Amino acid sequence: MGTMNNINSGKNPFYPNFRQRLSLRIFKKYINVEAKLHNLTYLFWECTTRCNISCIHCGSDCRTDNISKDMPAEDFLKVTSALRKVYNPNKLMIVLTGGEPLLRKDLEAVGKEFYNQGYPWGMVTNGFALTQERFNNLLSSGLRSITLSLDGLEENHNWLRGHKQSYKKAIEALKIIQAGKDIIFDVVTCVNAQNFEQLEDIKNLLIGMNVRLWRIFTISPIGRAKDNPLLHISPKQFHALMEFIKNAREEGKIIPSYGCEGFLGSYEGKVRDGYFFCRAGINIGSVLNDGSISACPNNSSKVIQGNIYQDDFIDVWQNKYQIMRDRSWTKTGLCKDCKEHVWCRGNGLHLRDFENNTVMRCHYKDLNEGIKDTIF
Repeated sequence: MGTMNNINSGKNPFYPNFRQRLSLRIFKKYINVEAKLHNLTYLFWECTTRCNISCIHCGSDCRTDNISKDMPAEDFLKVTSALRKVYNPNKLMIVLTGGEPLLRKDLEAVGKEFYNQGYPWGMVTNGFALTQERFNNLLSSGLRSITLSLDGLEENHNWLRGHKQSYKKAIEALKIIQAGKDIIFDVVTCVNAQNFEQLEDIKNLLIGMNVRLWRIFTISPIGRAKDNPLLHISPKQFHALMEFIKNAREEGKIIPSYGCEGFLGSYEGKVRDGYFFCRAGINIGSVLNDGSISACPNNSSKVIQGNIYQDDFIDVWQNKYQIMRDRSWTKTGLCKDCKEHVWCRGNGLHLRDFENNTVMRCHYKDLNEGIKDTIF
C-alpha cells in the first residue's frame, strides 16, 4: 500500500461505499458554494501568547514569560465594530484563544463589549486559572461557550501539559463549568502515544462528570510537537482510534468527535458530524496577537493575508484568502494522484508543508497502513 494508486484501488476497505460517494459528491457542491460565498461565521482572536503552563505539544510555542505584549483590546474591538456593518453579529461567533486567555485581566470588560455589540463569544482554556468567581464574572459578561483541554489521566495529562498541578486544576475547572447554566461546553483531548491506552478510562471519567461533547484530536507535527515521537500515534493506533470513536458514538453515553482535519474515507459520517471540510479562510478567520490576519490560529505563517494595523480586515476577508478558497494547488506530492483529493482538497491547511508543497500527514493513508492490526 505504498502509493496512493494502491490506496484508491477497489480492494481498499476504506474507500467510501456508493451511498457515501453520492453524499460526498453533493457535499462537494456545498463546499464550492461556501467557498464562493465565504461567509464569516467564526472569528478567532489570539488575545495573548502568554501561557501559565508549558505544554510539550504547543503548536504556537507559547511561553510563560511575556515575550510579546498582549494586543490592546481596543484594537481588536475596532475590527468587531466594523464587522457589524457587513455581518449580523448574532451569527458570528468570536472565540478567544492563546496562549491562555485567562491570563488577560480584561476579559470581563472585553466580553461585555462583545455582548453589547451583539456577538456570542467563547474561549478555549487549559482551565488552570479558572475559579468559580472568575467563571461567574465571565458568564455575566456574555460568555456562552467554553472548551477545556483534558489530555489523559493525571500522570499523562501533567506530562503533556508540563505542570504537576495541571490535571487537578483541569478537573476543578471542569466541575465549575459543568455546573454552570446557559453555557455550551466541550472537552478536547489530544491523543498521543502516552495516553492512547487510557481512552476508555478517559471516556468513563468524562461520562461520570456528565460531559456530553468530547472532541478528540491527534497532535499535528508542528511547533514543539514536530520532532517528538511520543506525541504521535502509529497508523495502527489511528485505525483503532477511529473504531473507538465510532463505537462510543453508537453506544450513546457521550458524543466523541474526531477533530476537523483529514479525510477519513469510509469513516466519514461515522466519527464526527458531517463530512470533512477545512473551513479555514472560508468561514473561519483569525486575528493573531501581533495583528496578523489569518484563518485558524494553527495555520502556517505562509497563509497570513494581512495585518489589522495596515489593512482593513473586511477588505482582506472579502478579496484575499484565495489560497484557501481554491485549493487546486494542493494536488501535488502525496496528493498528486489521489482520487480522494476531490473530497479532501489537500487535507487541513495547517498540515501543509509549504516549503515542499505537500501534506505533512494523510489520514486516509494512515488508515490503510493501520489496517493490519486492530487494537481495540
